[in-house]
Amino acid sequence: MQQRSVAKTRSGKPAAANPAKGPTSSKQRKNRNNAITSITGRSGMENTLLMFVTFMMFVIAISFVYQFTILLDGNNNNNNADGTGIVPDGENKHGHGHGPLEVMTNLRFRNMQKLQTIIEKAKGGIRGMHLPGAVSGPKTKNENNNNNMIDISDQIPASRQKAPKPVAPTINEAKAAVVGASAVVVSTDGSQPHLDPPVPYLPIFSTIPNGETLIQDTLNGKPTIAGITALLQKYMSEFHDENMRLSQSKASGDEILDSFYTLARKHLVPFDKAYRNKPVFPIREDDSVFLSLASFREHLLADTLQYAFDNAKYPEKLFIGAVVQNCFGKVNEDGSIDASGKPCKTGRQVIGKNKKGQDQTKVSDVEIDKNGIEDFCKQDKYKKYCESGQIRVVYVHETESLGPAMARYHASKLWGGETYYVQTDSHLQFAVEWDEKYRDEFKAAKSTPKVVLSSYPPGFSPGNGNNVHESPGARLCFCETKVEDPNPIIRINTGSSYNGSEKYPTQIPFIAAGFFFTHAEFLVDVPFDPFIPWCFMGEEIALSMRAWTHGWDIYAPRKNLIAHQYRPGRMGLPKFWGTVGRLYGRPGMNTKLQGSVIKRIKNMAGYPDATLEKIREENIEFIMEDLEHYSLGDKRSRDDYLKFSGISVDKKHDALQCERIVWCNQGTKE
Repeated sequence: MQQRSVAKTRSGKPAAANPAKGPTSSKQRKNRNNAITSITGRSGMENTLLMFVTFMMFVIAISFVYQFTILLDGNNNNNNADGTGIVPDGENKHGHGHGPLEVMTNLRFRNMQKLQTIIEKAKGGIRGMHLPGAVSGPKTKNENNNNNMIDISDQIPASRQKAPKPVAPTINEAKAAVVGASAVVVSTDGSQPHLDPPVPYLPIFSTIPNGETLIQDTLNGKPTIAGITALLQKYMSEFHDENMRLSQSKASGDEILDSFYTLARKHLVPFDKAYRNKPVFPIREDDSVFLSLASFREHLLADTLQYAFDNAKYPEKLFIGAVVQNCFGKVNEDGSIDASGKPCKTGRQVIGKNKKGQDQTKVSDVEIDKNGIEDFCKQDKYKKYCESGQIRVVYVHETESLGPAMARYHASKLWGGETYYVQTDSHLQFAVEWDEKYRDEFKAAKSTPKVVLSSYPPGFSPGNGNNVHESPGARLCFCETKVEDPNPIIRINTGSSYNGSEKYPTQIPFIAAGFFFTHAEFLVDVPFDPFIPWCFMGEEIALSMRAWTHGWDIYAPRKNLIAHQYRPGRMGLPKFWGTVGRLYGRPGMNTKLQGSVIKRIKNMAGYPDATLEKIREENIEFIMEDLEHYSLGDKRSRDDYLKFSGISVDKKHDALQCERIVWCNQGTKE
């Protein structure tokens, strides 16, 4: 090691330190400056200047590190005047760059205990200071930064320390960093910056810090789950205010429809437009699974989540997007919620028979609905999934429930780049290793990767246990139109089942909205339609036709790996159309609203009574908004699909009629 030069006296002995505190004589100062000059080759003034430059470099380094910790803190505090947080050099507020933000997203932080290490490096001069793992461009698929971690010390001021927040999810275990008495959880995987800042799963209707900034970033090509959630929250909040106004004014159906379409154009269309024909996030090829759950006043939501995680082979790869539509209580004018008493209503409960032997029903007052997310997340066994960001949720007052098709649209927006997309109902049971078995079945289909697995699962009843028997799967080979429906449209149903000896899954013509499993690229080709509110029937034939004409083949899985609770009306469970009727003061209002909207689907499907000319005659052309982006594909034609699925046009009755689909029942198409 190089020895540091030591100033000596003329006698050759080391100069003793002068402990005196008083002023130094001019002669002493001159001798000291001469000594320094003889050692360094620089004058005293030059050395003073050098010391000043070194000090300023040290200050700059400390400033950089301090701002770096602010960025790590999630920009949740208003770091500059407009409350948007720090926008470093090289990083456009709404664009991409290679400033400290991008550096930060490529680093991983274990804890808050080594900021001092960085500071000490800065003391030694900024030259040679290196940030491991910092890169100027996006991380490639094969890069592994597991060893490129910088640890931060507990030097952050107490005023900036935060309460626990969820860890951005990783395939490897996410870790928490503790600062003093408060835990700050940060991502250890810089490959998923869109998961930061984390979104709170509780309490309900939590405000997302810097929500407006995150929304604008999302609309300008820098999406985050937090930004998307904030956008949906803003939309739902305005929709709630509109609904209260419409309810109080006894608005007509036309006014209600106009209000919905106005808000959808304002909030939903710009988001969809920003990511049209491309995924919102890069699709991770890590076999992760996103499970879309649309829940309307669901008492089995927590059970469904438990079964899904308990029986998954890789629960760390399972991510949930839940839309929880509940009666949370009475909403006051200031937005607060009064959950006391019995502010909610049941569905129509059968209470007996009348003299003619017909069922007598009534609607009763009840307490608020169970929050399945809260019931799931409060359990120690499952809390880790909630805190790691694997549970993403949007809460919706039941008054803003628009039917299953719209709830599934909202849930699809919570997808965060997972490999597979799964849509199910929220009252299910799952077989052991269901995730891996569906992945294997997907890969076994001959049309992979443009494959959709779908089925109507067998039913289960409460008290029958929670183990799903892996029975042979049934094919969706049947369709019909029930003329007694208020707005008749094709329904699908099951046909024959597998016998158990088939080597490969076989094709079917229909997708069940209550269960399908596919690759996330499906969301690019067949994005969910934001313009089909209040529809219960119709979403399945729309999904089927759109997927098939976009080049996706539909398969029935050979085994049933889930079970579904089928619910006859006599169970007395609430239905969304009952809420719509109460909200607007007319029991049949949902049927009226649906009657207009469903013609959007019927036009796409080729119904004779829903041509564009007839829609114009009814003065409801607005229902065709942006249909070109949510309609049939160009890989195969509608006529080809109708022939494939055994559907023909019945011009006499202005309807589509179904025929027996022999090839489907026989399983001849692989």
